[in-house]
Amino acid sequence: MLSLSKHCTSSSANTSKEKQPFDKLRASGVLRNLDKSSPILLFDSGVGGLTVYDALRDVLPHAPVIYAADLAGLPYGTKTEAQIAARVAGLLGRMAERYQPRLACIACNTASTIALGMVRDVLEIPVVGTVPAIKPAAALTRTGTIGLVGTGATIRQAYVDDLEAKFATGKRLLRIAAPGLVEAAEAKLRGKPVDPALIAEVHAQLTAMPGAADIDTLVLACTHFPLLADELAAAFGPGVRQIDGAQGIARRIADLLEGQSFAAHGPNRFIVTGPLSGAAGLEAALASRGFGAAEAF
Repeated sequence: MLSLSKHCTSSSANTSKEKQPFDKLRASGVLRNLDKSSPILLFDSGVGGLTVYDALRDVLPHAPVIYAADLAGLPYGTKTEAQIAARVAGLLGRMAERYQPRLACIACNTASTIALGMVRDVLEIPVVGTVPAIKPAAALTRTGTIGLVGTGATIRQAYVDDLEAKFATGKRLLRIAAPGLVEAAEAKLRGKPVDPALIAEVHAQLTAMPGAADIDTLVLACTHFPLLADELAAAFGPGVRQIDGAQGIARRIADLLEGQSFAAHGPNRFIVTGPLSGAAGLEAALASRGFGAAEAF
């Protein structure tokens, strides 16, 4: 079941399970195995969710985290909705069983807009999702024209249409698919240069759309894209403000975990699907964030 009607643009859907205080969840047996070392599980197709991890560390600096990168399934943006839903729900079900997290976060717009409802049906813990930050963008824009860059799978979702209709009425939302930015962000975090032609192509594609001259707000509808914030800022100029959901996701997680205790030295692990060679080049980025060597799932 792909029920997405209860999502909110701040980065999560407020289902009754998510709203329940943790003491009620524990009493019901949902959190019966929770202890101080129980981690937060952050899940993404690749390294884009590290932008959410960085924001999370600002509000929960000591919480144990297991970051799961589905490198074997990357990229999600070229897959069908059925493929993404089945893969994400299946992986998170197995990961929750193995790692016993206190909360899971799907730090991926594509996976969230397609599979969040299914994942919430599978897991017996709170699940926070990520959706395009159209609501805050609509509040920020002064010209009424917003650009949105995402994966092909994200921008075609009816859920994005619903966000636009609900929060950006009277505004102009110009969407483009920029799948190449996912690969560029993955490469950048591995220390490789970003191809300026790729950024220029994204800029040209968006600014060629009717009305694009008035864009003053750019929604980064993929958690990978903030890793390219500097390159995008250089292309679009100082008059265009970038917005993504990382801070909102972090605040939502902190709110749900309010009052919870964390082990002083809980797990902080980076897990990947597929061969460990897929994580080659990430050593410096992981070490700077307190992760050890990548582990295979």
